[in-house]
Amino acid sequence: MYKKLFHLVLFILISVSVRAQAAVILQYHHVSETLPAVTSVSANTFTKHLSYLKEHNFNVIPLNDLINALQQGETLPDKTVAITFDDGYNNNYEQAAPILEKFGYPYTIFVNPKLIDEGMSYVMGWDKLKELSKKGALIANHSGQHDYLHLKLENETDAQWQSRIKQDIISSQKRIKEEIGHDYKYLAYPYGEFNNELQALVTELGFVGIGQHSGAVNKDSNFSRLPRFPASGFYSKLETLITKLNSRAFNITNLTYQDSVTQQNPPTLTIEFKMGDFHKSQFACYVSSVGQADLKWVNKNTVEITSPKVLNKGRSRFNCTAPSISSPGDYFWFSQPWVIEAPKP
Repeated sequence: MYKKLFHLVLFILISVSVRAQAAVILQYHHVSETLPAVTSVSANTFTKHLSYLKEHNFNVIPLNDLINALQQGETLPDKTVAITFDDGYNNNYEQAAPILEKFGYPYTIFVNPKLIDEGMSYVMGWDKLKELSKKGALIANHSGQHDYLHLKLENETDAQWQSRIKQDIISSQKRIKEEIGHDYKYLAYPYGEFNNELQALVTELGFVGIGQHSGAVNKDSNFSRLPRFPASGFYSKLETLITKLNSRAFNITNLTYQDSVTQQNPPTLTIEFKMGDFHKSQFACYVSSVGQADLKWVNKNTVEITSPKVLNKGRSRFNCTAPSISSPGDYFWFSQPWVIEAPKP
């Protein structure tokens, strides 16, 4: 009896600790009914998202508070969320900001300083960004002009690529600091694409790298590739978003793969876990446009994941989930993004 009670108490403590250390970052682009549906959410749907957060007592905090807490191993309140936008479109000012202000929720906008300086009409100018920042919005780095940062130019050497991308990131950060005063070293990867070299460069520069692949975050997350849950377009449905908002991050001790941008096809991923609040038998991975992935448990803590089919060229993902034992209805969630390249001749 005492042994069962001990294990029950230990299990509860582990479950509470796992939940309290986890958080979710949401990603939006447009709040609009007239722009591309794939990256848009209507004002009405966006309001429903925020209403759900309010009605269910989610702890919506600034991105810097979330990242700082995780990096320092601090305990976050249960159901912690940060809200982010990519690209700084005008509708963020016209549609999103008034709704967020009504709810009193903080948020982050990742911007492209070179496009702003060139006066591109579809993005906010520095005047609007300053206005929003004074109301509490955090303005952060999305590269100079939204290039594919991992791609090398024709005949460009590794050293030349590294110098060019360093300059892009640093100069973009400088412009944000000059205009807004912010110096949060967060880089949202354009298109959510990154490779090993880019991650290493971002880390070397002292930045946190943030992607567009889904999943929750915790103190064990890789801070050169933090995930966010896209909440626009197909992903804006509240019914499915609720599951993501209540998701948890797997405690991963090691992640092994060739590269996120790769010619290996199908790619292979190996995950080593700190096993906890889920059963191996309920762990499943799905490959976008393919279906269920092949799993091979190498040992009790390590699983090898492969696609049963060759993937199409371009972006793809492995999405891995497992239901929580302690909280029925809650899921652990991890996503591995891929960019499949054609073999070089």
